[in-house]
Amino acid sequence: MAAISTTSLLFKTLFVFFVLISIFTPGALSDPTNPECQEEANDSCIDKDRAQTLKIIAIFSILVTSVIGVCAPLFSRSIPALSPNRNLFIIVKSFAAGIILATGFMHVLPDSFDMLWSPCLPENPWHKFPFTGFVAMLSAIVTLMIDSMATSFYSKKNSTEILPEGNNDGGEGVNRGDVEMAAAGFGHSHGHNHGPKGDEISVGSKELLRYRVIAMVLELGIVVHSVVIGLSLGASNNVCTIKGLVAALCFHQMFEGMGLGGCILQAEYKLLKRLIMVFFFSVTTPFGIALGMALSTTYKENSPRSLITVGLLNACSAGLLVYMALVDLLAADFMGPKLQRSIKLQIKSYAAVLLGAGGMSLMAKWA
Repeated sequence: MAAISTTSLLFKTLFVFFVLISIFTPGALSDPTNPECQEEANDSCIDKDRAQTLKIIAIFSILVTSVIGVCAPLFSRSIPALSPNRNLFIIVKSFAAGIILATGFMHVLPDSFDMLWSPCLPENPWHKFPFTGFVAMLSAIVTLMIDSMATSFYSKKNSTEILPEGNNDGGEGVNRGDVEMAAAGFGHSHGHNHGPKGDEISVGSKELLRYRVIAMVLELGIVVHSVVIGLSLGASNNVCTIKGLVAALCFHQMFEGMGLGGCILQAEYKLLKRLIMVFFFSVTTPFGIALGMALSTTYKENSPRSLITVGLLNACSAGLLVYMALVDLLAADFMGPKLQRSIKLQIKSYAAVLLGAGGMSLMAKWA
């Protein structure tokens, strides 16, 4: 099945990512020849014991807010006003998409620029070419390729109708709003299938397939940058930085989780797969913090190897998040029939996007 194969791909990618982190970070030592790359030993904000306490608090507080954020949409079916076919769900989803968009533009991308243009890196080639923009651009293109090819491949592979997992009621689990959106998005697709050898699947099934691909790709991008953020926080002993960062990350994880949770809800996964995706989203930042704490004796933020590794990973993550926010979350909803039929709902959704993006942008002052 499409979901199983995509889940397998997600796990393999995460495994490769963690292997790369384990290879690069232990040997990342500061350059002793460059005084600008040394930590200030007499900085009043540097306090190892206090920082350790704050990091432990951060692990639990971020874990709790992450779980609340990603699980809130999953329980929205019990609240009629928040069901996926209601206007309020679209508005909340737009707010969360604004959070994800601002995360890419205002947090991850600037961090990557700072790292790859750091004076701790050699002039040639890092200061001669904008690697951050180049890698982010390639990341967005690769995300488009994966998004498009995965949808195409699984559409052909699953020639019979895909039912929402856990539903064997003839497809009634696909709500009418999904079918309408799919009809607009797929033009002349037929609302039936032609048997096992047919080339077409139902309109509702295609839309459900898109939701599953979107949920998986979005989870991958969020997981990558969450581990990187957690790693940086865990390796730092600057209590002045950690205090603001913990509050910003709690805000960030909660509302980013709401965006992901909305996608998981629309993907109609079984309970087990929902729990797996919730688990990976919730534990990645705390895991990154714990990993940073474990590597704090060898991991130096200003070492060339750390700057290059984390800077490139941030650039990749930024391209993926910006693409997902604009194309798969915002464009899919704003160009869909539900919002196209109501200018009033469009205005409310635009306001929600600006509010989410503005709030997350304001967090850049502290994080």
